Amino acid sequence: MPRPRILPNIILGLLSKNGRMSGKEMIEEFKNEISEFWTISHSQLYPELQRMTDEGSIKRLLNENNTDSKVILYEITDSGHSVLSNWLEETLTEKNDKLTPLKLYFISKASSPLLKSILEQEEQLHKNKLEHLKERKSLLFSSEKSVVDQFGHFLILDQAIARETSYLNWIVRRLSKL
Repeated sequence: MPRPRILPNIILGLLSKNGRMSGKEMIEEFKNEISEFWTISHSQLYPELQRMTDEGSIKRLLNENNTDSKVILYEITDSGHSVLSNWLEETLTEKNDKLTPLKLYFISKASSPLLKSILEQEEQLHKNKLEHLKERKSLLFSSEKSVVDQFGHFLILDQAIARETSYLNWIVRRLSKL
């Protein structure tokens, strides 16, 4: 099964958030902001912009404010807004959970109902994950001998539990402020 294309959703999110942008401006946003949680190569962006233009989710505009007539600006279309909205509202699962930071990046207001929905879904997913990890720890490391015999495995599981606990605490704090 082919992997879903994520880059178009990111581009649509950038254009929705920032308005018209050139490819160079998008690269800068990736480099300076989005690279904290998602990366792309320069060679991925321009072919994707062409595909999206062909599909009608974005359109090209001439940059009339720039002396360099070669600069092309891109703008999201109504169709693109619809695609972006559908992606942002897509139910979170274990398979697409890694996309949550991207989705959060494109939410501009704390009052957005989408923000609460995403955080509540994240909370449930990670509660389930934490419960599973604790069950595994209990099953695999019920005695001091099992901890000593498989100490590396114990450390990895212990760290995963700490990570999930910390993330859940963060989600609960964020939800309480909405």
